Amino acid sequence: MDLVKNLSNYKLLKYLLLAILGSILLTVSAKIKIPFYPVPMTMQTFVVLMLGISLGSKLGSISVILYLLEGIIGIPVFSNSPEKGVGIAYFTGPTMGYLIGFIFASYISGYFTMKGNIFVKIIKLTLSVSIIYILGILWLGFIIGWDKPIYNLGVRPFLLAELFKIILLAFLCKYLIRLKKII
Repeated sequence: MDLVKNLSNYKLLKYLLLAILGSILLTVSAKIKIPFYPVPMTMQTFVVLMLGISLGSKLGSISVILYLLEGIIGIPVFSNSPEKGVGIAYFTGPTMGYLIGFIFASYISGYFTMKGNIFVKIIKLTLSVSIIYILGILWLGFIIGWDKPIYNLGVRPFLLAELFKIILLAFLCKYLIRLKKII
């Protein structure tokens, strides 16, 4: 019985450490940015999908949730924090829809089996990342007004970079899946 308890504790500790590591990786990716208004371009979407693929849907999503909770309580993990604020005030700003979309994108990318040819992987990754942009522009429209060119502000500038990140991830999938098996 003690062996089962020890294995259970070990597994819980391992998952906790992986979630923390995932949130740190997401924080670093948030700081690698190209400034755009009102939403900066970062490597976060790449890492969000990568966490789902390498950690699985549940643990990848938990890593994202941990990252969001860190930001909400005031740790400057978000892309433009602390320069443009911290905590719940920053979280509920123009990027909140995208940030919430991270949870779902990580879950979906981890849920999909990333087997098959490169084009199938690209389609699955595109579907995964699309939820980020859908939720992002819905919230952005709510915040800055539907009379503004929401698509031109919140999606269009990022499409080429997103395509590059998706293609790169599609090629890295087999290595990320190997990592998932090791974990």
